[in-house]
Amino acid sequence: MRVNRKIIEIDEERCDGCGNCVIACAEGALKIIDGKARVLSDNLCDGLGACIGDCPQNALKIVQREAEDFDEAAVEKHLEEQKDYATEEKLPCGCPSTQIQSFAPASGCREANIPKTMDRSESALSHWPVQIRLIPPTAPFLKGADLLVVADCVPVAFPTLHQDYLDGKAVMVGCPKFDDAQEYIDRFAEIFKTAGIKSVTTVVMEVPCCSGLPSIVKKGMEKAGVQVPSKQVTISTRGEVLEER
Repeated sequence: MRVNRKIIEIDEERCDGCGNCVIACAEGALKIIDGKARVLSDNLCDGLGACIGDCPQNALKIVQREAEDFDEAAVEKHLEEQKDYATEEKLPCGCPSTQIQSFAPASGCREANIPKTMDRSESALSHWPVQIRLIPPTAPFLKGADLLVVADCVPVAFPTLHQDYLDGKAVMVGCPKFDDAQEYIDRFAEIFKTAGIKSVTTVVMEVPCCSGLPSIVKKGMEKAGVQVPSKQVTISTRGEVLEER
């Protein structure tokens, strides 16, 4: 039934597709489509505006217009479908990307006259897979780990990621703009509940679309009901560390 009510409106000119509003929407009414936030269906939006404060571009506002009435049953069904989708296997059984592997530390001596940050001959990666969507919460390398959560553009821009941040940590890589934010939140919540994570370092690029990743990790902690010591690192598009906090 269509009624005159309050509902979210998105200014596409202002929206930069960062995805913060998607994370903030408890009803799952928003999604990044073609680089912009969209309302999936009017009946999923309650019009309360909980997402507005999370938009860094002030692209969201509440308007009064004719729309489908808010439907709690539709929201519950939608969230359940999203949850079911998040738990489905995305790749066929046997694909190497889904096989859990742990690696021994690289052997061999580092030349004494080469600074650690300049020696790129050894990988600090200790396990496989690395994609957030492929790592199960029960992966043995997550137990009691110091966790490194990396936006997937970072390794391309930042040449010494292995030496400066990855060494000794379990790493999870993903894109907060193009991947499913709620799936990430649920995955991190399960990890924080079961793995006994000791610390989390989140490394993102300076671009707006990366800003959602620390929020995703934080919401995963909140959903798990835990507090883990955390640090955020921001990398410039020229591969420099802009900020650590």
